[in-house]
Amino acid sequence: MDSASLLLRLAAANPFSAPRFQLVADRGDSGPGLSRSPGTEQAAASAPCAAPVSRRLAAAAALEEHSCEYGSAKFYALCGFGGVLSCGLTHTAVVPLDLVKCRIQVDPGKYKSIFKGFSVTVKEDGVRGLAKGWAPTFIGYSMQGLCKFGFYEVFKNVYSDLLGEENAYLWRTSLYLAASASAEFFADIALSPMEACKVRIQTKPGYANTLREAAPKMYAEEGMWAFYKGVAPLWMRQIPYTMMKFACFERTVEALYKHVVPKPRSDCSKGEQLVVTFVAGYIAGVFCAIVSHPADSVVSVLNKESGSSAFQVLKRLGPVGVWKGLVARIIMIGTLTALQWFIYDSVKVYFRLPRPPPPEMPASLKKKLGIQ
Repeated sequence: MDSASLLLRLAAANPFSAPRFQLVADRGDSGPGLSRSPGTEQAAASAPCAAPVSRRLAAAAALEEHSCEYGSAKFYALCGFGGVLSCGLTHTAVVPLDLVKCRIQVDPGKYKSIFKGFSVTVKEDGVRGLAKGWAPTFIGYSMQGLCKFGFYEVFKNVYSDLLGEENAYLWRTSLYLAASASAEFFADIALSPMEACKVRIQTKPGYANTLREAAPKMYAEEGMWAFYKGVAPLWMRQIPYTMMKFACFERTVEALYKHVVPKPRSDCSKGEQLVVTFVAGYIAGVFCAIVSHPADSVVSVLNKESGSSAFQVLKRLGPVGVWKGLVARIIMIGTLTALQWFIYDSVKVYFRLPRPPPPEMPASLKKKLGIQ
């Protein structure tokens, strides 16, 4: 073995090596992600002297008729609508669990566990008490979903264009992380006012029972600051959560098609593809809950109290207190994330939107690496 070959093998074994030393010949049907538009690689191979073909991050399958072009205004609008349904409906559906989770975080002495939290809440407020905060939840998370999923598609396309086709494939995980973080920054600004109202209704007994009562009262007491004082903790909670949610989902789907599903993605029915979407979403949701839970505890306490800062709350909770309610959050977020991806992908199917094909190494990169 010559020295060059030995150096290459050593570089491949280095966990901190650049992506070029980690590449293998991927199967073309391994999952959603990055690839050229249909026919791009064939055209590039047959006409090497032609002008470079415009790359598309998530092009459509060649034989499927779509209702719009990838990257068009209609495409982004319908993706945003899918986000409204996926986040608004799912978060509203789990309001009872969310209410108990928030109460465990802010008053662990009274609400010692999930079951204790439910029993105490029903005993004090009746069954209807479990639905407290449903209106701000639905409005707030619908707005968040609009920005989260809509802007994710926008930023994913923009950043991939900036990177170029080869780098977009090599660094696709980093691309997912950057696009989702950018989208969530704006999504949290849209969510913050309703999140503040929701937590105040759920965790401060006697303060208000409805959004119409809570919002004017909060504004009279603290002005606009009451609705946005929790935006920084929201960023702390939601940006890592969303980065994990999108990047973990994309790579989990890719791994499922590559190692678990017994046939190529292109041979799977729409129903089978949606099942894979749901499973990948649940796996991603578990990791999301763990990553974002400490900040979620801070948000819950901060919005319950007035006059406290995020740092003061974090210091008071301590390294143990920030993990109160984690089991409830894992159950809630795992289910939520799975359903959100399922609904979002179903919307794409229903409206015949271009759906991301499996990531595939560009022909130019295969040529550089000598991969047939």
